[in-house]
Amino acid sequence: MYSLREGQKSDLPRVLELINELALYEKAPEQVTNTLERMEKEGFGPQPVYGFFVCVKDSSQEIIGIAVYYYRYSTWKGKRLYLEDIVVTESERGNGAGKLLFDRVMAKSLEEECSGMMWQVLDWNAPAINFYKKYDALLEAGWLNAHLQDYEIKKLLQS
Repeated sequence: MYSLREGQKSDLPRVLELINELALYEKAPEQVTNTLERMEKEGFGPQPVYGFFVCVKDSSQEIIGIAVYYYRYSTWKGKRLYLEDIVVTESERGNGAGKLLFDRVMAKSLEEECSGMMWQVLDWNAPAINFYKKYDALLEAGWLNAHLQDYEIKKLLQS
C-alpha cells in the first residue's frame, strides 16, 4: 500500500505542500515563510542541515506523507535526532503511513548512533498525542518554547 524512501530534491514542492497542510491544521498557516529555494539550499547544499523521508502511495506514486528530521546536541545526552515534522495528508491518515514514517525515523536515530530522539506535539492535538502514547513516549510538561526571528535578532544586535 505504501513505500518509504529518502527524500530527494525533486520532492521538495510536494514537501512544502504538506508543510503548508500541517500549518493549516495547526491553525498557523501564516507562520510558514520557508521557500523551495531555501529548502533546496539547506537540505541539498554542501552542508545539509536536515533530512527527510517520504511515504509514497504505491497505487499512484503520490507522496502522501513526510518525516523531516535533523540532529541536535544535548549537553546531558549527546547527539539526538530531532523529528521536526511528521505529516500525512488528511485523506490518508489512519492507514498506517504515520507509523511507517515514525518507525523509519526511530531506525535512523539508531543508524546514526543517536542517544535518542525528540519532537514536540501541540497539547491540543489529541490524535498525535494518542499516536505517540502507543509508543510509550514521554510527553513532558513544564517546558516552554522560546524563539527569536532573524529580523528580531538583527534589531537586538544593532542596539
